[in-house]
Amino acid sequence: MIYIKKFNFLGGRIIKTGIAVFLTALICQSIGWPYMLAVITAIVTIEPTAADSIKKAFIRFPASAIGAAFAMLYTFLLGVTPLTYMLVAVSTIISCSKLRLHAGTLVATLTGVAMLTIVHDHYFISFLIRLATTSIGLLTSSLVNIIVLPPNYTPIITRKIQNLSKQMSSVLQQRGSELSQVHACHKQTKLQFQQLSAEIEKIETLCEYQQKEWKFHHFTRTAMRKFHYEYKKLSLMRQLVYHIGNLIYLPAHQLQSARHQVIWDTFISFHNVLQNEQYKSSLHHQTLVLTLKQRFWAHKQEENRGDHPFSTETTMLYELLAIHHLLEELHRIHCLKDRYNLNNSSVSLSS
Repeated sequence: MIYIKKFNFLGGRIIKTGIAVFLTALICQSIGWPYMLAVITAIVTIEPTAADSIKKAFIRFPASAIGAAFAMLYTFLLGVTPLTYMLVAVSTIISCSKLRLHAGTLVATLTGVAMLTIVHDHYFISFLIRLATTSIGLLTSSLVNIIVLPPNYTPIITRKIQNLSKQMSSVLQQRGSELSQVHACHKQTKLQFQQLSAEIEKIETLCEYQQKEWKFHHFTRTAMRKFHYEYKKLSLMRQLVYHIGNLIYLPAHQLQSARHQVIWDTFISFHNVLQNEQYKSSLHHQTLVLTLKQRFWAHKQEENRGDHPFSTETTMLYELLAIHHLLEELHRIHCLKDRYNLNNSSVSLSS
C-alpha cells in the first residue's frame, strides 16, 4: 500500500506573515509613505512567539536606524555607487555587532541597502520617514503575532515525545542485539543515538516557546497541567538518552549463555514498553528486572570484597535497571494524566 504524506502549506506563521505584510502595506499606502522597507521589516519580525517578536522589536528598531543613517551618510558623500553599497553593508554589520544588536543585523542591512536606490535628496526627512515605516512594520507584526492565531505547542510536543519513544525503542533493540552478539557499536546505531539527542533539543525549544506564550495568552488549568506532564516526560526522556548513551559506548563483553538470554530478553522488553504509549510493562518484564537486580547486587558484593571497580557486566546491569526505573516513572505520569483525563482530551488555549 502506498501512503501519501499530507503537506500543510499554510501554517500559522505563514498566515500571520501574510496578514502583517498586508496591513503594513495598507497603512503605509494610506499615509502616502513608501512601504517596501516596512514590508521587509514586517516579514522578518514574525517570530515563533509573541514574546520574541516584542523583545526583538526593541533591538531591530535601533539597528534599522543605524542602517538608514549609514545609507544617508554614504549617499550624501559618495552618491549611489558599488562602493556605497559595500560601505553601507559592512558598516551596518560591524556597528550592530559592536552594539550587540545581533537580532537586528539582517533588518538593518536590508534597510540600509534598500534605501540607496530610493533616496536622492532631502536626506534627513527621508531618514525620519524610513524610521517611521520601520516602526509601522515592527508594531504591526508584533500585534498580529499576539492577536492572530496564538500558537499552542503542547499537541506538537506530545506527538514528538511519542515519536521519540519509538525511536528510543529502536535504538535500544539495535544496541541490545549488538551487545548480545559481542559486537562493537555500529556507526548506524551511533547516528540514531545522536538523532535522539537532537530531537530532544528541538522539543526543549518548543517547550520554551510554550512557556513564553503564557505571558501573553490565557491558558486553561487543563492545558497547563497537560504541558506540565509532557515536560516531566521530556525530562525523563533526557535521562533515558543519558543511560542509553552509556550503553552505546559500553565495550563488548562476552556473557554466559543464561545471562546472555536474560539481557537480550530485557532489551526486547524495553523495546515493547517504549512502543506502548502507556509505558506499561508486562509480568514477564517484572520477572526479568527482578533477575537483573539479584545479579547486580551479587556482582556488587563480589567486587566490593575484592575492592575492584565495576566490571562491564555490572555497569550494563546498572544501566538496564536505571532505564527500567525511568520507564516506571513514565508509566506513572501516564496514569496521572489518565486520572485528570488528559490523554484523550483536546486542550484548548483559554476557557
